[in-house]
Parts: sequence; structure tokens; C-alpha cells
Amino acid sequence: MTKMNPWENALRQLDDVIEVLDIDSSTKDALSYPERVTESRILLKTDSGVDVYPAYRVWHNTARGPAKGGIRFHPQVSVEEVKALSMWMTWKNAVAGVPFGGGKGGIIVNPKELSKGELEGLSRGFVRSLGSLFGQNTDIPAPDVNTNPTIMGWMIDEYETMRGKKEPGALTGKPIELGGSEGRTEATGLGGFYATLNAIKEFEIRGKRVAVQGFGNVGYYAAKFFSNHGFKVVAVSDSKGGIYDEQGLDIEKIRATKLKTGKVKGPGKEIKNAELLELPVSILVPCAIENVINQNNAADIEAKLIVELANGPTTPDADKILEEQGKIVIPDVLANSGGVTVSYLEWVQNRMGYYWTQKEVREKMKTVMDGAFTQVHKKYKEQKKSMRVAAISLAVECVVEAMKLRGQL
Repeated sequence: MTKMNPWENALRQLDDVIEVLDIDSSTKDALSYPERVTESRILLKTDSGVDVYPAYRVWHNTARGPAKGGIRFHPQVSVEEVKALSMWMTWKNAVAGVPFGGGKGGIIVNPKELSKGELEGLSRGFVRSLGSLFGQNTDIPAPDVNTNPTIMGWMIDEYETMRGKKEPGALTGKPIELGGSEGRTEATGLGGFYATLNAIKEFEIRGKRVAVQGFGNVGYYAAKFFSNHGFKVVAVSDSKGGIYDEQGLDIEKIRATKLKTGKVKGPGKEIKNAELLELPVSILVPCAIENVINQNNAADIEAKLIVELANGPTTPDADKILEEQGKIVIPDVLANSGGVTVSYLEWVQNRMGYYWTQKEVREKMKTVMDGAFTQVHKKYKEQKKSMRVAAISLAVECVVEAMKLRGQL
């Protein structure tokens, strides 16, 4: 099977919106090319020699504010993937209404093969290589796949050492002790839960059986919040496989087992990731990587509601199949925007030197998420297209208006 290109998928999504909004070709071109694509390499000394790791940082569009987006460590990272993710960040920040543009970064590496010291060296090397782009007014990285607060702590330390001053707002997703925000760790999963509650109400989704693909930070917290609020999480999985129990799973026990063994295990039937997507559930929550829902399996998905907590989990071809079947997809640029919303709140706290409680952060995030859903759903009813087209349409209008006000268009 031909490998699906996430950048081509992102451009196809944009094309669908351009057609609906009747935007001229010059504006389309301006949105179709990233502002900046920076490629570099990181040299990492090990006991066996020196390893070389390609690294990328992309700004898609900064008309609405500094570039904002995570850094991922993964063997499948590519410049095409990072370009797509940066475009999706542009739309996500606009949908959430936070004053950022879209950026993204990544290193081609399997972090599981590195020691803790090597991982720290790689993280600091990324900042030495690409950190000249960073700053609270220019480019604000955050965690993404296989990165976390510990890594952000190493990165902010390296950045501040290079600059010779403290600037905690230059990176978000940091440890609390280094200026991180309460509520950031669970933000993406909790935001997805809030989006689901809105979708259930507006689309009258019946049934509370949930399957969660991906059991890292995002998947765990999503499963936790569903399980703790009357939903029955019947299946979870990670990259090595998953489990299914129609009676429901004990999420905390599965979490404890994974932390101990590195695998999702527990009572129930062992299943593969592909099987999880096709289970008889009401709500499917993909929290892993791109393109898992595609033209080869979309017709077999039984869930009435798909809530995208991963970035780009559904291909354009799959979108059309799901739409024809009457399935509702809450797109990534809306569903998983809780993370960047709390990153924005962290940035604000860093800049004013005043920090909110977890309760205050969650309340502020819920206000943003609920407002974003309301605006996208309103656009959805006006256009009578998909929620993805509605969300990206809303975002494109915001970005284009900012570019016009700057005299760029």
C-alpha cells in the first residue's frame, strides 16, 4: 500500500475549504506554502561514536502571532509530516482563538533506543541547532509525540543558558517548578472530553461505549475522564497492541501495568490497533498517529462519533466515506485544542508572573473549548458540510483577515 503523505492530506483539506469559501488563487498559494522550513542535524556523542539525527522546525503562518506547536521525537518524522502539522497548528490556534500562528518541529529518532543521558543530549542539541528561532514573541515550542515536561525542562534550560537570561515563556509544557501551568498534563485529553460532551448534545449521539486508540499521555487522560464520568471504555491500545472487554476496563490498573511493563495489558481479549477501530462502540477516540482511519477501513468503522485527539488521524478519502455514512468527525483542530489552549494560558502566566490553580486553568480552558465548538458548529449548520470543513473554514477566514490587515494580501 502506498504510504500516505500528511502534507498532501493537509493540502487536500485546504482545497476543500478554498472551494467552499471561494478564495482567490493568490490567497490559496499564500496559505499553501509554509513561511519558513528549517532543516538541521544534531550530532550526539555516544560511547560508540557520534550519531547524526535530522531535525526540523517549520512555521506555516504567523500572521496571527508567534509560531506555536510541539516538538516530536519519532522514527517516522519527515519534513512533509512537520509541514502538515504546522498547517494544522495554524488552523487549531485560530479555531481556539489564541493569538498564535502555526509551527511544528521534530527529530527523526526512536527515543526508546536512547539512554536518559543521550535523550537529554539530543534535547539540548535540538535547542542549540534550532533555538535561534525560539522566543516568547517569535516561536514557542511545546511537547508532542514522545516528548514531555522533563524534555521541555532540559530545553528551556539550554535556551536560557544560550540567551543568558530567564525567559520561561519561550517554551510551554514545562515542569511546574520551571514555570509550567497547572492542568497542562491532562489538557489535551480533558479538552477532548469537553468537545465530546458538546458533540453528544448537538448531534444527539446515543450510547456511551468508548474505544481509545493510543494510551500515552493523551489517550490515558481521555480514557480516564470518560471512565470517571459515566462512560464505559471497552477498549484501549498502544503501539504494541490492546485489550477489549465489553464490560468495561479499569483504566487506572491498565495505566499502572503499562508504567511497570511498558505494555497495555489486563483482563479482556487481546486485540490489534486495527481491530480497535472497528469495534461496536458509539465513540471512537484516535489518540496515536496520522492516517489510521483511511479508505481501507473507514467503511468498517461502527462508531457514530469519531473524536480526533491525534493530529491527522483521518485521511481525506476516509472523511468522504464517513460523511456518506452519516458519521460525525470532530476534527483534530477542534477536538485536541485543549493542549494548545493551556499552553497559551501557561505563556500568559509566564509573562505576567502570576499563576492560576488547576481549577482556574480548567475553567478557562472549558470556556475556550465550549466557545470554539459553538462557533464551529454554527459554521457547520450554515455550510451543511462536515465539521472539519467548518472548523478549517473558520480558521482560514481568521488567518486571511489577519494577513489582509497586515497588508500581506
